[in-house]
Amino acid sequence: MTTLAKVPCTIVTGFLGAGKTTLVRHVLENADRRLAVIVNEFGDVGIDGEILKSCGVENCPEDAIVELANGCLCCTVADDFVPALKSLLDRPNPPEHIVIETSGLALPKPLVKAFNWPEIASRVTVDGVIAVVDGAAVAAGRFADDPAAVARQRAEDSSLDHDNPLEEVFEDQILCADLILLNKADLMTDADRKSVIGEIGKVLPRAVALVETRHGQVPVKVLLGLGAAAEADLAARPSHHDLEGEHDHEDFDTFIVDLPAYASPQALVDRMVKAAEEHDVLRMKGFVEIDGKPMRLLVQGVGARIQHQFDRRWPDGAPRRGRLVVIGQKGFDQAGIRAILLG
Repeated sequence: MTTLAKVPCTIVTGFLGAGKTTLVRHVLENADRRLAVIVNEFGDVGIDGEILKSCGVENCPEDAIVELANGCLCCTVADDFVPALKSLLDRPNPPEHIVIETSGLALPKPLVKAFNWPEIASRVTVDGVIAVVDGAAVAAGRFADDPAAVARQRAEDSSLDHDNPLEEVFEDQILCADLILLNKADLMTDADRKSVIGEIGKVLPRAVALVETRHGQVPVKVLLGLGAAAEADLAARPSHHDLEGEHDHEDFDTFIVDLPAYASPQALVDRMVKAAEEHDVLRMKGFVEIDGKPMRLLVQGVGARIQHQFDRRWPDGAPRRGRLVVIGQKGFDQAGIRAILLG
């Protein structure tokens, strides 16, 4: 009797805006095998799936990109993830490798555990968990109220409770990793890099390879083929939430702003920067129409750091609907943000 090889799956995790989608797009454009992608969003509207579908690569057609935009994968494993994975495996021409991009607020360990579910355990394996770290954001202290103070307290008390939900999510993501990508290294000083690498080292209880990257540009052979079989190695991947019966995202909130056309990219960017600075927005991303331009503008913001580019033409005959997803900590001023973006 012939034993079928398990399909390897790579889980890409990382905090909001770390560069996960950019990395996945790089893999799609450069891998030499038949791929499929499961991409998850926090909130109800998928932006990352739209970005990936604009790649247009032959080895990963649009129908092999599955969007799950109705909840974080770590909380919807049974309802969403396992059925989506099975649907890809049951195709007449199934993928040779599956890439799974989690939302920026997802905890990867529950997802890794799901690979032991009887429905899929004999068919798939976690080739590796890749944690993408926004080095510039960590250096700026985005994931701890006072990173130096937290480090000192942790050294003195190993049972330190984490009151900052941003730090908890960030640490859980790197604790589960087989490979850490220190992304946006071009935005960091040498001192920043040394400091961030040191902070990551203090969190990790085991040796994990770390690679510095810019725009997620890493040779695909470094990313795929890790052979970690992470689902069989759960004990080596501790989590702040191991003792919790359930995990939720009550510390965070998201909403959608329907955007009009803007006179120029800068006109929107200026408003986004102001909204982020005045209301401590964690993440913004979406598409918008620019007057006189046939292509849609992709905008992405991490805090007040905004990037934009024209990514693809608007569909012929369809309304040009601009939408922006905004994510922040619970209780942030949604009305105030809308007023800035639309006023």
